Amino acid sequence: MATGSEAAKPAEAAVLEWNKQDNKRMLHAVYRVGDLDRTIKYYTECFGMKLLRKRDVPDEKYTNAFLGFGPEDTNFALELTYNYGVDKYDIGEGFGHFGIASDDVYKFAEDIKSKGGKITREPGPVKGGSTVIAFAQDPDGYRFALIQRATREPLCQVMLRVGDLERSIKFYEKALGMKLLFKKDVPEYKHTIAKLGYDKEDKTTALELIYNYGVTEYSKGNAYAQVAIGTNDVYKSAEAVDLVTKELGGNILRQPGPLPGINTKITSFVDPDGWKVVLVDHADFLKELQ
Repeated sequence: MATGSEAAKPAEAAVLEWNKQDNKRMLHAVYRVGDLDRTIKYYTECFGMKLLRKRDVPDEKYTNAFLGFGPEDTNFALELTYNYGVDKYDIGEGFGHFGIASDDVYKFAEDIKSKGGKITREPGPVKGGSTVIAFAQDPDGYRFALIQRATREPLCQVMLRVGDLERSIKFYEKALGMKLLFKKDVPEYKHTIAKLGYDKEDKTTALELIYNYGVTEYSKGNAYAQVAIGTNDVYKSAEAVDLVTKELGGNILRQPGPLPGINTKITSFVDPDGWKVVLVDHADFLKELQ
């Protein structure tokens, strides 16, 4: 007769296999800003984004604005949060940058400067490579990497620093069904880069993880909040995440279920480094957009 642990193994394997087949998609990144109108103006004028929607929640004393380069049902977006009366946040050391792909970074950087935006690294090839990049900074201090390449998704990456790259790769592959798109050691900068996502880099938003040699922990501040990912079933996804956190670290923060008021089903968790992810029922998310 099979023991309890032996009987559980096929069920656990089935959950993880379902997770690999789930049609997940990167939806948006959530972070806090000190002046919502100022940031909206900066992103629309300097970066060329569109204001997709805005919602005020006076009972909770905050306002959200969603910005991006295409509709939310097909494209990644940035969800800005303004908390009433709070004008400044600590970005911390762990958050790196957001990425914007452009077919001409030199022109893009000049356009940003001509509209009063701040370029912190002038356009040019990366050290030891040929990809042209530049860096811009928004009024709150968030950094944006401008990356020269053709893509279907201009908001092309979210970069976070982690303390154990192999553990993080394994976590996102098993817990969220992501694929390792790219991995490279860069000894001249004393770090290793890995990119994970749900499609090729030119078709999707990637999660870029960086391990700096010898650094295992980072301060996270209170500015960057989380990334949201769509799933066909938050309950099954939460089962998979729960299994993986027991193996690799992290934990479920919110058990799966509908949010009060809007009934969108979500679950949330933190990864082994403490980075938060929210899983959102895809069908419910599309209803929100209607």
